[in-house]
Amino acid sequence: MNQYETVFILTPVLSDEQMKEAVKKYEDHLTKNGAEIVHRENWGLRKLAYPIQKKSTGFYHLFEYTNEGGVIADLEVQLKRDERVLRFLTVKLDKHAVAYNEKKRKKKAAEKAEKTEKEA
Repeated sequence: MNQYETVFILTPVLSDEQMKEAVKKYEDHLTKNGAEIVHRENWGLRKLAYPIQKKSTGFYHLFEYTNEGGVIADLEVQLKRDERVLRFLTVKLDKHAVAYNEKKRKKKAAEKAEKTEKEA
């Protein structure tokens, strides 16, 4: 099984509900086609490096998933057809990138647990 990472940027004019609906659509598409979601992350509204379609901000989302690779082409066609998506990028992760992502997630979880201990 190969591990992939897809980041996509949604237009900032969407309501919170519309944004969640779009993200759910792509998550469902991946799981229906045999992909196993390893990690998902909402990076929120961020400023773009340069304007895209006269917009200077966008909602960033990341999916990390495992699959044989057949679902990627179909997912990218779906992303291209959706006018809510400004940009997207899919990357196949090598073993070093997978290890780095796992290490980063563990560190983030440990920091979060430490923060909640201090508050209690």
